[in-house]
Amino acid sequence: MRLKTYIVEDNPTIRENLIGTLEELAGVTAVGTAETENDGKAWLTDHQQDWDLAIVDLFLKQGSGLGVLAACRNRPARQKVVVLSNYATTDIRQRCAQLGVDAVFDKSNEIDALVDFCLQHTSVLS
Repeated sequence: MRLKTYIVEDNPTIRENLIGTLEELAGVTAVGTAETENDGKAWLTDHQQDWDLAIVDLFLKQGSGLGVLAACRNRPARQKVVVLSNYATTDIRQRCAQLGVDAVFDKSNEIDALVDFCLQHTSVLS
């Protein structure tokens, strides 16, 4: 079973590299992407049955990933939301935990941990 994943990331290079990496290594199928808070919130809430994992950056073209996280707060337990950011500080990690995020990963040095998270979640869904 592949992990249906929605990605909220405004940098096209990072987004495409992330999709390629996760599809190849982590059993992920990208079901959509957004570059803004509004687009991310709208898709995730309008398509509640269409995703297993949301990967959210905090700094977007419009708005903030924090708004996307807040919109996903009341999701079913089977759905996971993670943050992938260059700003994975202690304060950010605490704020994300308050918003119900399942994990926070640093773009610069925790991609392997994100892959492991995806693989673990895929095995749970199988």
